[in-house]
Amino acid sequence: MILSPQPTGPRSDFLRTLSERGFLHQCTDLAALDSWLCSGAGTAYNGFDLTADSLHVGHLIPIMMLRWFQKTGNKPIALLGGATSRLGDPSFRDTSRPLLNQEQITKNLIGIRRVFERFLAFGDNPTDAVMVNNSDWLGGLNYLDFLRDIGPHFSVNRMLTSESVRQRLEREQSLSLLEFNYMVMQAYDFHILAESCGCLLQLGGSDQWGNIVSGVEFGRRIGGRTLFGLTAPLLTTTSGAKMGKSVSGAVWLNADRLSPYEFWQFWRNTGDTDVGRFLRLFTELPLGEIARLEVLRDSEINEAKKILADQITRLCHGLDAAVQASETSRRIFEAGEVPAGLPTVRLPHSLRGAFPLVDAMVVAGLAKSKSEARRLIVGGGVRVNGRSANDEAMRLVDADIQNGVIRLSVGKKRHVLLQPV
Repeated sequence: MILSPQPTGPRSDFLRTLSERGFLHQCTDLAALDSWLCSGAGTAYNGFDLTADSLHVGHLIPIMMLRWFQKTGNKPIALLGGATSRLGDPSFRDTSRPLLNQEQITKNLIGIRRVFERFLAFGDNPTDAVMVNNSDWLGGLNYLDFLRDIGPHFSVNRMLTSESVRQRLEREQSLSLLEFNYMVMQAYDFHILAESCGCLLQLGGSDQWGNIVSGVEFGRRIGGRTLFGLTAPLLTTTSGAKMGKSVSGAVWLNADRLSPYEFWQFWRNTGDTDVGRFLRLFTELPLGEIARLEVLRDSEINEAKKILADQITRLCHGLDAAVQASETSRRIFEAGEVPAGLPTVRLPHSLRGAFPLVDAMVVAGLAKSKSEARRLIVGGGVRVNGRSANDEAMRLVDADIQNGVIRLSVGKKRHVLLQPV
């Protein structure tokens, strides 16, 4: 069931696009899937649990897969896990996810729904996207009936060989019955969507491979259907590091969690060797243009990074936000100005009586701890309002406030405005 490329390459527009842009990782039956997609418009889904009120940059690959699925003439389904979010997906985690109450899940659903409206076209046409919530069918299940009707189709022996489960067991880390059932719930989702929507394909990240394969096998056993699963590689840099952290923490996709400027700057800071790959994955630029940009070197590669930042910020936040973020960056780094639009953090209390610089750096998210802040200050990498600050005992005072804020900088690329309360 591992992906094996066809000698002539995929014939369907969707699989050809995914292959050319680096999305393909594993597939249950690539040749059969290709034939099905060539026979007419297909339906596919990807699931997203409601663990926060915004998705983050790690979700962009599955979102872009759904977007390309629709752009190549097919119907995408965004499945929101209103029910499975109450269990927690154990995939490749060392500990159980915190359990959420219904109020938190509802709040998160509202925030996450906004993300999909920017990437997918919803409506009543044949290829318009659909958003569904698995609480609609999982929430009212009778437990005994479910065990009797669904349980016999799953082998505990097979479930134990799933990579995500096996890793937890080998490390002798707790895996609750609640989490163990997550695989069954996800397989049941696939079955319901196949029955009700004719959905024969599940998309996901490579960490979902075991769950997806279980759904494919369950569909065959319970309904005699041929279902397909396809995964993309997880988002990492060429060094192997997992992506997704900015100065302020997670790279969220909603502007109320991370400003468009910070989002733009995250992509502008992409490593040279990752530019071409990220342009293929996260933009819709023609492949010929990407091939031209990825071979740029030295200072010219920075222009390719700006294009990457512009393109993905435009998709996620709109054209106006992308233009403003780009202009904010230009004014900071090329004109030396302090424009509006920089990340702003309110200090927890008044500056009256002075406020330690090391504390301000932690509050601003420019350092994870006071000790890290001290190392940055002593190392000469910190500036206050553009002036070097190398005294770890320095305190910010009222005189440092300019136009209502204090600008803290670490290096050339990390800037935060402190706004006294």
